Amino acid sequence: MKFHNLYSFFKGTALLCGVVLFPLSCASVVQDKEHKIQYWLTKGDESIKLQLQAPIRFVNTSNNLQNIEIDDTQKFQYIDGFGYTLTGGSVEVINRLSSSKRKALLNELFGSDKNSVSISYLRVSIGASDLDGEVFSYDDLPEGQTDVSLSKFSLAKDKALMAMLKEILAINPKIKIIATPWSAPVWMKDNGQSKGGRLKPEFYKTYAQYFVKYIQGMQKEGIIIDAITPQNEPLHPGNNPSMYMPSEKQRDFIKGYLGPVFKVANIKTKIVVYDHNCNKPEYALDILKDPEAYQYIDGSAFHLYEGNISALSTVHDAFPDKNLYFTEQWTGAKGTFNEDLNWHMKNVIIGSMRNWSKTALEWNLANDPKYGPHTTGGCTECKGAITVSDRENFTRNVAYYIVAHASKFVPAGSQRIASTQTNYLSTAAFKTPAGKTILIVQNDNKAVENFNIKFAGKIATVNIPGQSAATYIF
Repeated sequence: MKFHNLYSFFKGTALLCGVVLFPLSCASVVQDKEHKIQYWLTKGDESIKLQLQAPIRFVNTSNNLQNIEIDDTQKFQYIDGFGYTLTGGSVEVINRLSSSKRKALLNELFGSDKNSVSISYLRVSIGASDLDGEVFSYDDLPEGQTDVSLSKFSLAKDKALMAMLKEILAINPKIKIIATPWSAPVWMKDNGQSKGGRLKPEFYKTYAQYFVKYIQGMQKEGIIIDAITPQNEPLHPGNNPSMYMPSEKQRDFIKGYLGPVFKVANIKTKIVVYDHNCNKPEYALDILKDPEAYQYIDGSAFHLYEGNISALSTVHDAFPDKNLYFTEQWTGAKGTFNEDLNWHMKNVIIGSMRNWSKTALEWNLANDPKYGPHTTGGCTECKGAITVSDRENFTRNVAYYIVAHASKFVPAGSQRIASTQTNYLSTAAFKTPAGKTILIVQNDNKAVENFNIKFAGKIATVNIPGQSAATYIF
């Protein structure tokens, strides 16, 4: 071999290993890389948003700082994913973007490359939610008419939603979808209106078949509905649309109609109860206590507009073989980035995970600068993760970063493992299918918190700015 080739060889090896001509061995560099922690940060003051920071190294020396200890021998629930509700309004505003911007946004949200946040779970409405441009069901009729055979059932009103779901599935074929109605068709209700009222008992069987036709219709379009809840916020009949469904009625509907009809139709979609606030865990418990209903139920779903996130653990402790899902929390027009980032990271992302949830979903994916579209009587202050202002421009809002701190790093199939907490530091830790360890930390203190990450006999000394969120990968 000629000298200049030897020189090139050694020079290349040296550069590869991070020094020039007098390198450590490559084995040492590889070992060093294995002892580094990748670190992504978002600060409440918005000066840093989901930015990669300088790596942190594990060392063998000890100190007197507080510790966050991770124990991967203690294992908890598997994770289905992190994401949002893809409302009809979200679809409408995203479709206002130019073709190139729209494609770029969908890839950023649902892709798996280094520039994506890798959303892995979506919620959709069965019929209209209050963040659709109009109220509709899949079987709307003139006043006074009924359609017990559901001969006029049609998914046509959700044509745009289904088209976008197909695009998303092309980007991420493994994304899971949970679906929930805001209301039954008005002719099935005792008040004949989209807002409030109850499902008439004589239409329980028809409504169960309505779910079957929805799931089968979506499947024909190549869209698999992984789970449904019988009613969004069943104790809040003041929205438009909405429907009141107390626990005893949901119990009777599931055990007498929905469960048996799913069984006969060979529907594998999971039935998840409740889908409302943490202040009423007894709603889910009352249904799960019924042996006939119990056999059809996969788990229960929660929001956190009232109550404490620990309600999920209350249900888990009573029925540990049933799953938990966190399915909705909004960020509003009057909230600040700092307040929302820290409250949601502590309660929705970390809190739901530490209390056995398989999902953590924020509310609306996208809307316009005036918080539309929404129905008459729907939410007028719900802020999407994305604001679409015109054909070429959109803004990433606080809910984007809240979800991204988990979705980008904790893929579906990850398993939560044990992590300790301190007075100011909230934590959740995971082991990914690829074997990586992920630690999410939120600092509730206004001041910097210095601490150690302790894992497998190693220590890394870390500081996290006040009122900030960080994700560590190693």
